[in-house]
Amino acid sequence: MDILKTTNLKKYYGEGDTQVKALDGVDFAVGEGEFVAIVGTSGSGKSTLLHMIGGLDRPTSGKVEVAGKDIFTLKDDELTIFRRRKIGFIFQSYNLVPVLNVYENIVLPITLDGNKIDRGHIDNIIETLGLPSKVSSLPGQLSGGQQQRVAIARALASKPAIILADEPTGNLDSSTSLDVMGLLKVTSDKFKQTMVMITHNEEIAQMADRIIRIEDGKIVNKKAVGV
Repeated sequence: MDILKTTNLKKYYGEGDTQVKALDGVDFAVGEGEFVAIVGTSGSGKSTLLHMIGGLDRPTSGKVEVAGKDIFTLKDDELTIFRRRKIGFIFQSYNLVPVLNVYENIVLPITLDGNKIDRGHIDNIIETLGLPSKVSSLPGQLSGGQQQRVAIARALASKPAIILADEPTGNLDSSTSLDVMGLLKVTSDKFKQTMVMITHNEEIAQMADRIIRIEDGKIVNKKAVGV
């Protein structure tokens, strides 16, 4: 079953001779439980694509379906709620709330929705990511790698249909980057979590199940890793 599907997705800026086609007819799908890396150079359109499939920006035309829902048929407030419930985000800059401790940051999406916290699920995530001793710490007391672990935990907490990771190792050194990628892979497998990651790092991308390459707003290659 496809959790994510884009159909003829386009995002244009400007008009005439100065028009920029950030996305120019992108079609791809991601199956349930799949871990996909989207790679491309700076300006290739990969960040724009992530923003579109995450409902953070609206396309010029085309469709994005997440868990069977055409997300751009939703009004802005409906899309905000859908995004919070169905899409988890992991950002390069972690985006943790500095005045909340680790546990409070992890459960924040659930508390914002007013939903009951599944303590067993949260404890399992915390254990898997090696965070039990840090649950009462503030983000400022953590290393970059630890902060990104918290961001991963937060993305998993609400059991989203899909997690989108935007250059998740961009602010980390090479050793920590590999540690974090290993954890992304482990959590994707353990929680059967669908994950789409954008990266410019070819070595990091090899840890995904499949690599999608984008150039000049178009997908030029889709292949399983090792093929």
